[in-house]
Amino acid sequence: MSQFSTAFTAASSVSLPPPSFNVSVSKRSFIYCCSSSQSRTTVVNGKFDGKIFERDEIRFGLPSKGRMAGDTLDLLKDCQLSVKQVNPRQYVAQIPQLSNVEVWFQRPKDIVRKLLSGDLDLGIVGLDTVSEYGRGDEDLIIVHDALKYGDCRLSLAIPKYGIFENINSLKELAQMPRWTIDRPLRVATGFTYLGPKFMQENGLKHVIFSTADGALEAAPAMGIADAILDLVSSGTTLRENNLKEIEGGVVLESQAVLVASRKALIQRKGALDTTHEILERFEAHLRAADQFMVTANMRGSSAKEVAERVLSQPLLSGLQGPTVSPVLCKRDGKVAADYYAIVICVPKKALYKSVQQLRAIGGSGVLISPLTYIFDEETPRWRELLSKLGL
Repeated sequence: MSQFSTAFTAASSVSLPPPSFNVSVSKRSFIYCCSSSQSRTTVVNGKFDGKIFERDEIRFGLPSKGRMAGDTLDLLKDCQLSVKQVNPRQYVAQIPQLSNVEVWFQRPKDIVRKLLSGDLDLGIVGLDTVSEYGRGDEDLIIVHDALKYGDCRLSLAIPKYGIFENINSLKELAQMPRWTIDRPLRVATGFTYLGPKFMQENGLKHVIFSTADGALEAAPAMGIADAILDLVSSGTTLRENNLKEIEGGVVLESQAVLVASRKALIQRKGALDTTHEILERFEAHLRAADQFMVTANMRGSSAKEVAERVLSQPLLSGLQGPTVSPVLCKRDGKVAADYYAIVICVPKKALYKSVQQLRAIGGSGVLISPLTYIFDEETPRWRELLSKLGL
């Protein structure tokens, strides 16, 4: 068995076996966790019972502060799901388009905890938060895993200098002979579940974890840690503090996700239908955000002949193929179609090259329009969710 020691305060370290997530309670004891007079979840032998307390409203947890909170509100607004909050100091709000939904503003870690306790049904948080505080609980279901904001990674970083100067990978770090039971690798982190789990899975046997208030980046320079395990976005803060990430040291790639309670989706009236609507709105908006609609006129003998020219270009196939329509004009007293209108969707990153290809095959009068939504017949994530629920 790998040896782990974890220090959760500055006072002392406590030796722990590999991470275990069962709550130790006596065989006949019960723990009641109450957040209000209307909600109660029973814990029996360390596990929540299968019942969802009856309440009419569906509760949707959103981050209460910081950039994640602002970006979440922006996404909901872009999807025509604006949150209406009477008083900015209140923690409860509404989404008028979702009549049976209460929005609860909470700290991200509390969103995860309250999903597990049954006090929330849906939530938006970072994947790192779900993974750290959810601890692999099967009741948590990731409904949408890529909301395209809050991007970061949970990564191990070590000093660029001293004994670590020539250490550039996790494997090299693990093979350093100095790490022993008496002198373990000291890692400062706030991720006291994912950290030990990652180290154990990667064969680092002698590690001690400690939490620290404030910026972790200062810990190695102060001599209170050999390495840090923290969220990294651009990496600028690490570089400015003479720290470096190493190969194989990324624990998790994270961004904002939509997460739900499995029990709530199955047992709470209206929860699954509401989740379906939110998911479809998110999918349609996020898909459209990466696309432009391009319209152009093109001379041709027939719609089929024009379509063949368009499809000969690699960037002009659109989502399912081009829409080709005749442009009707009056000539010599008769209605004729010498031109055809081409409508396609192209990725934003390929916009200019697409326009060049259109011009090369005779396209003119090119118009570019942003897209707001692209609805498919059915989003694949919805099918995946139903599969996870066994429905």
